[in-house]
Amino acid sequence: MVQKPKVAFICVHNSCRSQIAEALGKHFASDVFASYSAGTETKPRINKDAVRLIKELYGIDMEETQHSKLISDIPAVDVVITMGCNVQCPTLPSHFREDWGLDDPSGKSDAEFQKIIATIEKNILALAQRIEQGGIIL
Repeated sequence: MVQKPKVAFICVHNSCRSQIAEALGKHFASDVFASYSAGTETKPRINKDAVRLIKELYGIDMEETQHSKLISDIPAVDVVITMGCNVQCPTLPSHFREDWGLDDPSGKSDAEFQKIIATIEKNILALAQRIEQGGIIL
């Protein structure tokens, strides 16, 4: 059996966007790739608004299944997706890398969070399709 590619969603604090991407990657694309999130720093807990909205929208309890992790805490990966952390964005060896350029919704309205969540969902589905169709060479 061919092993599924490992995808890492990376940002500095690993508390909001990358955690949302890990949760939605597991939810929508676990048949295509394994999802991990990590950062160069950790937070004691995942962003409370992200946790609440992901639970409301998808029924996923991120606090039950995920925690803030350092890059050194995850296995070697095939694909690295950075969330849009610009200059301080961590680097990690991979076969493929792209930046999703997402604004950090922390401290903003639910509407701003929902926009970012919807974009992450769309990007996860597109990434899964590109991997399945061989559009990303691993």
